[in-house]
Amino acid sequence: MACGWIILDKESGLFSRTASTRVARLFGARTSGHIGTLDPMASGVLPIAVGAATKMIPFVEDAHENIKEYLFSMRFGIATDTLDITGRENLRNDFTPTVDAVMGALPQFIGEISQIPPAYSAVHIAGRRAYELARGGMNAAPAPRNVHIYALEFLGRDGSDWNFRLRCSRGTYVRALVRDIAQAVGAIATTTMIRRTQSGGFDIKNAVTLDFLEKLVNNSTDIKDFLKSPDHGLGDIPVVCLDDKSADLYKNGGFIQTGDVAGLRRVYSGDVFIGIGRIDDTGMLRPKRTI
Repeated sequence: MACGWIILDKESGLFSRTASTRVARLFGARTSGHIGTLDPMASGVLPIAVGAATKMIPFVEDAHENIKEYLFSMRFGIATDTLDITGRENLRNDFTPTVDAVMGALPQFIGEISQIPPAYSAVHIAGRRAYELARGGMNAAPAPRNVHIYALEFLGRDGSDWNFRLRCSRGTYVRALVRDIAQAVGAIATTTMIRRTQSGGFDIKNAVTLDFLEKLVNNSTDIKDFLKSPDHGLGDIPVVCLDDKSADLYKNGGFIQTGDVAGLRRVYSGDVFIGIGRIDDTGMLRPKRTI
């Protein structure tokens, strides 16, 4: 059974969950999961765990600062209900700010800021997703939350689109940032493009497209070479190697005395990754997730 990671370059127009399911199907896996849901209109890096590698998702998420990088574009003079170009237009005008005005507004968005997520988003409101409420015509008003913007750079204009590069914390909504930049210069705007180029320890330069993988499968080409190992992305978590007897005990839920300092460990049997464990204050290795 396939087990590992695919670094997908998700295409625009595809739901992240749909992309994850289609990748799993290509590898004949029953389970899959992804890190960092992308809006359907967004493209770019979507790390997908296949098979038992899904057990590693929370550890991969915690192993990195989870800083994300995006390229995005915005267009002034139009506002939509979803805050992107795919939504229903609800306001339009002819005002376009100057480059100097936009450049002068950007510094206020650097550092920790309070951001109100879009009404059409996956945040929970009273136990329901905000987008479910919005689609049902109900009031969807997500509460503000703090996010961190590490870098926000204006890259220039391409016709009516203004292009930017963003480096931010997990939980930041690009569409909300576009709305807020426009408000800061007395304008309205919507998002015309979002492309994630980095997510945690995963980079677009290592990504493959779903179309590429499906064409290989249709041509009876083995795609397992594109599947990264289940311990990929676990960063600098220290390693503990077990002998065969200890590894069998560990995989069956047994505890192993290591005498090592407390903390999380990547656990191997020889050179084979068998899971994540934690060493307690007595030096005992206890399983957390096994593969």
